[in-house]
Amino acid sequence: QVQLVESGGRLVQTGGSLRLSCAASGGAFSTYAMGWFRRVPGKEREFVAAITWSGDSKYYAEFVKGRFAISRDNAKNTVYLQMNSLEPEDTAIYYCAADTGPAYFLRNPKEYEYWGQGTQVTVSS
Repeated sequence: QVQLVESGGRLVQTGGSLRLSCAASGGAFSTYAMGWFRRVPGKEREFVAAITWSGDSKYYAEFVKGRFAISRDNAKNTVYLQMNSLEPEDTAIYYCAADTGPAYFLRNPKEYEYWGQGTQVTVSS
């Protein structure tokens, strides 16, 4: 059983930066593709970014616009989401997720088998 624990979310002002972390345990982290998603109350879960097991390929949502960067440290079983130039519209609960399968559709939340509990990011205007 894979367990994922997110951290790093907090209140930040518009234009600020945050780095979210997701620590994994209980599985073979270095073989999993990892993703970040976010959810705003009343809306569907939304893809933010994903990274393959090796870190060689990274994928981003259009709204990221070069502001966010996903990375991973397989020695630490951790995936990161660096978020810069934050906007109030980025306010959401951010979740990390693990894909233990072939990782074909990393933008689709159904691709992922394991999810963390989420960390709240609030951007004030």
